[in-house]
Amino acid sequence: MKKAVKVLFISMLALSLLLVGCGGNNNTQTPAPTPDPAPSNGEAVEQVQLEDQIVVYSSRNERFVQDLLDKFTADTGVEVVALHGASELQLMEERNNVRADIFISNDLGALGYLHMQDVLQGSNPAGIESIPAEFRADDNAYFAVSLRSRGFIYNKDMITAEEMPKSIEDLFDPKWADLEGGYAITRGGNGGMIGNVSALRYQWGDEKTAEWIQAISANAEGIYQGHGDIRRAVGAGEHTFGLVNNYYFHQQLVEPTNNNVGFIYLDQAEGQMGVVANAAGVGLVKGGPNPNAANAFLEWLLLPENQVQFVGESLELLINSHYGAVYPPEVQPYIVDSSELKIQDMPIKELGNFFEDTRKLIEDSGLHLDLR
Repeated sequence: MKKAVKVLFISMLALSLLLVGCGGNNNTQTPAPTPDPAPSNGEAVEQVQLEDQIVVYSSRNERFVQDLLDKFTADTGVEVVALHGASELQLMEERNNVRADIFISNDLGALGYLHMQDVLQGSNPAGIESIPAEFRADDNAYFAVSLRSRGFIYNKDMITAEEMPKSIEDLFDPKWADLEGGYAITRGGNGGMIGNVSALRYQWGDEKTAEWIQAISANAEGIYQGHGDIRRAVGAGEHTFGLVNNYYFHQQLVEPTNNNVGFIYLDQAEGQMGVVANAAGVGLVKGGPNPNAANAFLEWLLLPENQVQFVGESLELLINSHYGAVYPPEVQPYIVDSSELKIQDMPIKELGNFFEDTRKLIEDSGLHLDLR
């Protein structure tokens, strides 16, 4: 395979040469040297050489990620070696034998945790200023690209929006188990559940959060591996509603059948805490084998068109919604921008501070991390 080459843009080169030319002794009248003309063939000047490949670990669904990685290869010539289904725990295990360059995660808490454990390293990629400060590490070791909110997907043939619970606290009440088919949740080790519980720990403290976990463990009719299983089960009428991230509602809307579903954004009333939010993004692995390609990947991802590509089939919400993610016509009328929501007053980066202990709290409270 032909070795790929990373280049800086002509404008950056010209600017740097111009700045050099303007420096020097203020007392001399010697004119600044004229920089060599930029190439006329439209090609940039070779500056930084990339490695032949980049190793990307991802905890996102493969079908949400692979097209993005293929586009990076097509745009740059750098081969992507992808490990789908990876986890933050694997990166921890490999910290003394680093194999990954980039980690793509559904959970900003997982990225924050890895950063706290010195597994990720700071960076300053071009374009990072496009990501609001609250959605990236202080040293840019990780940053988010897409946003999601927790809520209830429900079957409109079984219940109306008015009859649905409107708060996460409503699940303390066992009456919701009496609905036809009851309601569904994921296993405790699901990333969305971990982020949800971490946010509740921040809001309520551990004691009340443990009681909530005990309640949903006892009262849920179905406990599933992931949110995709829940959305399909609710759409099919196996459960009245389920606790999911909002983009799973979007995904169910495009199903050819079983798509008569609605969604409740939780805790929107006055005096309520606001909806629990989380984000998906990327982290730069410390000591990765292909550092130049890794930095090139971050800068490439920060381009507006590639932030849009990051959303892809997941149908999440872009943090930079003005970049114009395109949604199917069945979904577009139901897109709710984050600016229209009351969101829990918690810096999303705080999720990393709770990540490690949350797993233990979940399991100690009676919700197994994996299906049994």
